[in-house]
Amino acid sequence: MYIIPIVLCICLVVRNNTMSDEKNSILLSDVTIDGNLIEKDKIVLDAKINGDVKANEIDAFENSNIIGNISSKKAFLGGKLQGNVNSETIKIKKTADIEGVLNQKSLSIEEGSSLKIKTETYK
Repeated sequence: MYIIPIVLCICLVVRNNTMSDEKNSILLSDVTIDGNLIEKDKIVLDAKINGDVKANEIDAFENSNIIGNISSKKAFLGGKLQGNVNSETIKIKKTADIEGVLNQKSLSIEEGSSLKIKTETYK
């Protein structure tokens, strides 16, 4: 007898009332994901993620807990992260607790964040 775990993810997709077709996927704090996430537009995270996250834009709030790597054009990090980040622009919020390697073109860090990082800037 085989037991197959099924992960159910309920995502809220919000369409902006602008000319662009940008969509936002939102994962709230009561969601836990075991596996990688891929979103072509923007993903807003306040959830627990055990896996890599790839999106055009990632906005992680203070309740987010990510164990894995992040790849995006823009990353706004406000929660706990254990992993590496590869983004053109990284903004670390004051609520962030990050451990890993950051690789970016532009980096900003708010006072109050907890960091154990190595950072590499590219052109």
